[in-house]
Amino acid sequence: MSLDLRVGIGYDSHRLVEGRRLILGGVEIPFEKGLSGHSDGDILFHALTDALLGAMGLGDIGQYFPPSDQQWKDADSAVFLAHTRRLLEDNGYRIVNVDAVIVLERPKIGPYYNAIRKRIADVLGIEMGRVGLKGKTAEGMGPVGEGLSAEAHAVALVERN
Repeated sequence: MSLDLRVGIGYDSHRLVEGRRLILGGVEIPFEKGLSGHSDGDILFHALTDALLGAMGLGDIGQYFPPSDQQWKDADSAVFLAHTRRLLEDNGYRIVNVDAVIVLERPKIGPYYNAIRKRIADVLGIEMGRVGLKGKTAEGMGPVGEGLSAEAHAVALVERN
């Protein structure tokens, strides 16, 4: 029996701006700034969406949810991730695990770690133990380190059923 495993990577970044809610992994985090973007700006859900699409060779988030389409204005990014899960299942795949890094100077995501992991697991229909998450800073370097933006990196491993 041969395994059909595939891996995908995802990345997203947005500016931190006043007047927006900070949503990471589907969890609202109290902060004076939020992430800009056409949707809710959830860089973590965007990176995970791209990682899963990449694992299946199905393009990227912009092909399915273009920022030029007004129906996605301020949309909950969980919609993007849930749609990608359905694509994955419809194509005969299952998620083995996902892992992600949020790079953000402030606020610290530690207090929200388990809530974010649970939300990801719920949207993807997997056990929380299959969701890895890390929070890092940029050590004061570049736009992230200066508190001007945030980044998320993600990897997904999928298996054909």
